[in-house]
Amino acid sequence: MGTFCSVIKFENLQELKRLCHWGPIIALGVIAMCSTMAMIDSVLWYWPLHTTGGSVNFIMLINWTVMILYNYFNAMFIGPGFVPLGWKPEDSQDSMYLQYCKVCQAYKAPRSHHCRKCNRCVMKMDHHCPWINNCCGYQNHASFTLFLLLAPLGCIHAAFIFVMTMYTQLYNRLSFGWNTVKIDMSAARRDPLPIIPFGLAAFAATLFALGLALGTTIAVGMLFFIQMKIILGNKTSIESWIEEKAKDRIQYYQLDEVFVFPYDMGSRWKNFKQVFTWSGVPEGDGLAWPVREGCHQYSLTIEQLKQKADKRIRSVRYRVIEDYSGACCPLNKGIKTFFTSPCTEEPRIRLQKGEFILATRGLRYWLYGDKILDDAFVEGVSRIRGWFPRNCVEKCPCDAERDQVPEGEKKNR
Repeated sequence: MGTFCSVIKFENLQELKRLCHWGPIIALGVIAMCSTMAMIDSVLWYWPLHTTGGSVNFIMLINWTVMILYNYFNAMFIGPGFVPLGWKPEDSQDSMYLQYCKVCQAYKAPRSHHCRKCNRCVMKMDHHCPWINNCCGYQNHASFTLFLLLAPLGCIHAAFIFVMTMYTQLYNRLSFGWNTVKIDMSAARRDPLPIIPFGLAAFAATLFALGLALGTTIAVGMLFFIQMKIILGNKTSIESWIEEKAKDRIQYYQLDEVFVFPYDMGSRWKNFKQVFTWSGVPEGDGLAWPVREGCHQYSLTIEQLKQKADKRIRSVRYRVIEDYSGACCPLNKGIKTFFTSPCTEEPRIRLQKGEFILATRGLRYWLYGDKILDDAFVEGVSRIRGWFPRNCVEKCPCDAERDQVPEGEKKNR
């Protein structure tokens, strides 16, 4: 009940603008299409309401729809929780372990990250989800994961209704000939006849809804298993990535150390309870977290600072040799560049010949990095960051030579 009240607070009414985005429009459209067609098919052509089974089936369909929408809107409108503007640690000495966000004018609390879409530092940020047009984080991680669970289950039920409806309605309309199969869509040859005939339009709508239901089951079901995997390790998607980079850093420099993730409570059940509680309110305040023995509150943030310094060392400086307009899928940069454009909401950056780019990561035909606005890259200056085609740039000579350093010398750097 407390969760419901938090949704209808006056200030949260401003969050209704989140619905005006392609992600929620498509997501709610799929939910409406599958739910509506499942109820229509069930009542009219497969399992009438006057039977006990039909009534139970109809109630289950409504139940799926209500629970899916409840958790979906909870994840969207309650939001992840944001680090208070101007926040700083109680002990001023702890600020040396934290990064400072100039946008929020605050230190980034442990496990928090700044979201460029929300323009705030998000507590225990997992990712920014376009389907809810909001971040998934500390406050809404449980609701988001429940939505990922319930949506495939509801779609499986709906898909069963669609398949059985088409089977029962088309069974007596099929005629088999030599190497041919014909369907007579005029009228069902069975008694009693349905109130509304199962015509071609109903067949097409049911078939389309079946495709949506199966596609949603596969796609959203995979996301659910990914989320559960990181939840059982008491991680987020970003923290899993940080852990991978920590292992890569240790291997790259051949260091004699082992990275231990500090927030793993030692058992999957304890990690599970960090997100899912009976009250629906996650444990903690989103700013301080329990850590395992041998670690402290800032173990992960210290690792981030190491990776940040390492990124500047290992980043490659490129010079722009060809103009790029910033188009998402540029036709004039080659077919492979066009079809391999990164599937992300991260921006593309406009390039002009002679500019310099500091690339931090990339794909085969695309790179991601910061445009260097001054003669030298200085931390904290205004920067333009995004994706750009690899064939528009070339490595600067000093970076090309650096890539030839023998493996044995890396440890001494």
